[in-house]
Amino acid sequence: MGSENLSKDTLAEQLLELAIKSGAEAAEVYQSHSLSRPIFFEANRLKQLETSQSEGTALRLWRQGRPGLTVAYGSVEPQTMVERALALSELNQIEAVELASNSQPSYPDLGQAVSIEVLVNWGKEAIALIRDAYPDVLCHSDWECDVETTRLVNSQGLDCYYTDTTLSCYMSAEWIRGDDFLSVSDGQTQRDNLEPDKLAHQILQRLAWAKENVSPPNGRVPVLFTSKAADMLWGTVQAALNGKRVLEAASPWTERLGKQVISPSLTLYQDPQAGPYSCPFDDEGTPTTPLVFIEKGILQHYYCDRTTGRQLGHDTTGNGFRPGLGSYPTPGLFNFLVKPGSTSLSDLIKTMDDGLIVDQMLGGGGGIAGDFSINIELGYRVQNGEVIGRVKDTMVAGNVYTALRQIKLGDDADWNGSCYTPSLIVEGLSTTGKNN
Repeated sequence: MGSENLSKDTLAEQLLELAIKSGAEAAEVYQSHSLSRPIFFEANRLKQLETSQSEGTALRLWRQGRPGLTVAYGSVEPQTMVERALALSELNQIEAVELASNSQPSYPDLGQAVSIEVLVNWGKEAIALIRDAYPDVLCHSDWECDVETTRLVNSQGLDCYYTDTTLSCYMSAEWIRGDDFLSVSDGQTQRDNLEPDKLAHQILQRLAWAKENVSPPNGRVPVLFTSKAADMLWGTVQAALNGKRVLEAASPWTERLGKQVISPSLTLYQDPQAGPYSCPFDDEGTPTTPLVFIEKGILQHYYCDRTTGRQLGHDTTGNGFRPGLGSYPTPGLFNFLVKPGSTSLSDLIKTMDDGLIVDQMLGGGGGIAGDFSINIELGYRVQNGEVIGRVKDTMVAGNVYTALRQIKLGDDADWNGSCYTPSLIVEGLSTTGKNN
């Protein structure tokens, strides 16, 4: 269902009318409809085509200042939803009503759908490119066109909606050499078009680097995180910039606005118009805006929803998002961009006398505290500016905030989920590993 059809659906209006008639002083309805068409390749062959559709409706209301939230999936009985929300409101504490008001903006739909045939051809093309170079490799991949429509309506006069069509793919290449098993994976998320040749060549580069197994370095060495792996570092930074964490005094940057917090080479920001994760409004109906979080290492802004922004003494930044349909809006990001440097990946590698490249890892980052210790699932050793082979049974440990004070940025920025980041070298992380 497109945004035009969803805007003509009367369910939201029925829910709002019933809520107000039943004694609620304010109410909002959030609707989400999605249609997904994934295809799957297994062991180099097309295995499966699927189509899945889902729809969900969330009603939030306030009666005597007490909020009630209820969710329904598929077909909805309006009266039942309102009664459930009213009953739940009796269990909650009084809170301020935070609703956008009196606005009916028109947002363009984003992205274009592609046919199943195009997805299949892309999958075949990527697999063929890899197997031409490595006939023994087994490729598994999925390619998907996902169409999602969002609408938000409330009793204050807000009515906004749009449809977002995204294309995504994920591919893994498995290479078995005797007792040695290697798995290299990568993916893309784009609008309008995917690039199977780019995906294949990224995997081919990793396979070429992994032809030999070598001993890892031990001690403190420079570590290069590829754009695929660097997101581990940015997860901690995103948590530290969250206005809710600032209010709780859990962020180490709670009272650091206007001060240097990381390397002057780093500028971090969000852009509502950038990439496949662009977004015209948040889940509270506030238009999203460009926002620089850190400029040349200096902390400029936190991100907030309406409630958090008010508690911090300023307005929302348009970052109120629901972790799930049945959740209240909370500070969140729609995209997160790291301004790239001007050095190519190959030139970054040439600057390393002895170090590691981390491309895939097991386990997550260090959370808001910043301390991390990760197992390298796929990594390579660099000596004298050249990749000499793959390392196994290796760990890297350090602290994100310390690591980001001295880095070198590449120019190869790419999307890893909703984070747009280049490769980067972090100086002096602690590494341990077994010699082969």
